[in-house]
Amino acid sequence: MPSTALLRYCPDLYHYQRRETRVCMVGNIGIGGSNPIRVQSMLTSDTRDAEACVKEALELAAVGCEIVRVTAQTRVIAENLQHIRDGIRLAGCDVPLVADIHFKPDAAMEAVKWVEKVRVNPGNYADKKKFAVKEYTDEQYAEEVAYMEEQFVPLVLDCQRLGRAMRIGTNHGSLSDRIMNRHGDTPHGMVESALEFARIARAHDYHNFLFSMKASNPKVMIEAYRLLVAHLNALGSDWNYPIHLGVTEAGDGEDGRIKSAIGIGSLLADGIGDTVRVSLTEDAIHEIPVARALVASIQSQVLSDQYLVISQTPQVSYDPFSYSRRAPERLSINGIDLGRGATAAVFTSRTKWDALAHKLDKLGDYKPEIVIEDSAVIALDPRDDAAVQSVNASAEARLVTIADGTALHPIHAYRLLAARLDPKHPILLKDTFDSKGNEDFLNNLLRAATNIGSLLCDGIGDAVIVQGESSPGQSLRVSYNILQAAGVRIFKTDYVACPSCGRTLFNLQNTTQKIRASTGHLKGVRIAVMGCIVNGPGEMADADFGYVGGAPGKINLYVSKTAVKFNIPEEEAVERLVDLIKEHNRWFEAPVAV
Repeated sequence: MPSTALLRYCPDLYHYQRRETRVCMVGNIGIGGSNPIRVQSMLTSDTRDAEACVKEALELAAVGCEIVRVTAQTRVIAENLQHIRDGIRLAGCDVPLVADIHFKPDAAMEAVKWVEKVRVNPGNYADKKKFAVKEYTDEQYAEEVAYMEEQFVPLVLDCQRLGRAMRIGTNHGSLSDRIMNRHGDTPHGMVESALEFARIARAHDYHNFLFSMKASNPKVMIEAYRLLVAHLNALGSDWNYPIHLGVTEAGDGEDGRIKSAIGIGSLLADGIGDTVRVSLTEDAIHEIPVARALVASIQSQVLSDQYLVISQTPQVSYDPFSYSRRAPERLSINGIDLGRGATAAVFTSRTKWDALAHKLDKLGDYKPEIVIEDSAVIALDPRDDAAVQSVNASAEARLVTIADGTALHPIHAYRLLAARLDPKHPILLKDTFDSKGNEDFLNNLLRAATNIGSLLCDGIGDAVIVQGESSPGQSLRVSYNILQAAGVRIFKTDYVACPSCGRTLFNLQNTTQKIRASTGHLKGVRIAVMGCIVNGPGEMADADFGYVGGAPGKINLYVSKTAVKFNIPEEEAVERLVDLIKEHNRWFEAPVAV
């Protein structure tokens, strides 16, 4: 692959421009081109239960889901897709169906008969996935590629013959051993895995496909998508395939929504993405309002007439394809350190601080740390040469932010500030330059997570303030949760939890809540809750402990991505997980509430 220094994923990092793509047709739904950004979800019902699947699909379509995905674990299970499709069509609904395929090419060959689109995961469609360490010779590598091609070509030909679409969907958690050993567990490996399949499809003149690059870590996900688009651009204008966006295993509640907004929202804000799926560990019907609100939030900002275009743009101060936190000089404000090596701080306004003053000792981990009016922060317009030069002339480090009322999109404004500001000065991030706020908490949360989270994932920002949410307590909670989701400040237990689907071997929602109840006080511990083995070990690479469905009613427990306890009865598994955490000296008792 070419050096990332030569790659570009976005024509202008200071101005919104939607990426131009060809159209991929999924039934009667066009993805890409001038089509709107499509919203989709996945059934949680067992694929063998056609009646339940039809009911759930109709419910999803009724709330605005435009494409419905359903898992097909085996060829026999895939046969039931015919009955699911027929039931949906009999009800007068034409929502396209997508078969989700892992491990079983014969399941794909059956599914393609009945659905409008097939999703294949290059990491486990035909390649081996045993976490084996092996030094591949070029000949051995070529042999495995040839075998993969032999398995994949029949599906390509059937998709072409039947007019089906395909998603080449790479997951960070399921790269093949071959890719892992040659390219590593990296965004580069994710991209190469997908491009192998795309080259085969193109060799047979099949082009009705799109890509995805999902990961549970927003930084990895953002980097992988950027790298993919940059490589597609480098390959030529006819590699303009649409993009499906998603953060896999995002979790539930505010955490799941924030993590999704950071990953999906930051890419949409740069013009990347033609269809989205928000993966929540909740009933699928709850994903659709979040996805629709996220798309609407981005579009209302990037297409807003109030934002001006930045002219005479400098080169950005960061590498879009490799995370590195900006390192200004250390600065202390009211006893709180900012800058190099310091934890990102949480600011609030004087009004919000005063509203919370009577219960500051009860706010726990969500306490405000600095009042913006007392911080001596310098607020400026980054296009103001005199103002920027004045700050840069200071011999001492100064905290700098963007002035309220500046008519620039926050992401673009802070990119410009970071590019023009002397590196010694720390930066305070704002979600919006309008501090009035509004009444819709979900929109406030998604906007804050997108704007602040995107910048944090690019290494910009030493402190944050959420201005768009008027509730003092909620604005602080969102601030801290964004820092946690972006991996900048870990102040509570971190969970990686996949959404339910037909592969799930236990009740994910109930189990996740039980695990939270038992482990929610373990600050700095990361726990993965995975319904099955498809992405389990890989997505748990960053987790300390994993709880994975191994068989119906049976749970396997992991340390990192290594299974250490097998076939534990589900009713005992949460307690055994706690025992495992204790064995590895990561346990401490929850503080007693006063």
